[in-house]
Amino acid sequence: MKDIWLISDTHFFHHNIIKYSSRPFSSVSEMNEKLIQNWNSVVKPGDKVYHLGDVYMGTTIKEFATFWPRLNGKKRLVVGNHDDVKELAKGSFFEKIMLWRKFPEFNCLLTHVPVHQDSIRGGEINIHGHTHDKGSPKGPYKSVCVELINYTPIHIEEISKEEKIERGWEI
Repeated sequence: MKDIWLISDTHFFHHNIIKYSSRPFSSVSEMNEKLIQNWNSVVKPGDKVYHLGDVYMGTTIKEFATFWPRLNGKKRLVVGNHDDVKELAKGSFFEKIMLWRKFPEFNCLLTHVPVHQDSIRGGEINIHGHTHDKGSPKGPYKSVCVELINYTPIHIEEISKEEKIERGWEI
């Protein structure tokens, strides 16, 4: 099985996100390049990457189209509140586009925004984005916003293992 990586809220090309989320970059080009470098340092061409939304802002789809292929992996999108689904689907940027994804084998539910606890089955972790540097709500939640994962995709098995240890569940 190929590796599965998770990341959220890259906001490629988004000038204001640097200030809004206190990102340690002096410019959008520096941020974009660091995100690409970090992404490609862990993701291999055949790996799957689930992007949990808010891919880019502040540029044209044409510019994004020249940029996006620089990132390794077979990309899938869990739609975020800032994603233009029509444009992203038209451009074939992602193998699949979905509103959420359940991974029973990893006891997790992938979403963009944290969902209400009633939507999470016992033992499941809601892996989400949207909250940027604010983290996750209390409970079975884990944010994979770039600000919280060192601007680098995180392996799905690493999250599953971390959460089980944190909750005192058997591994």
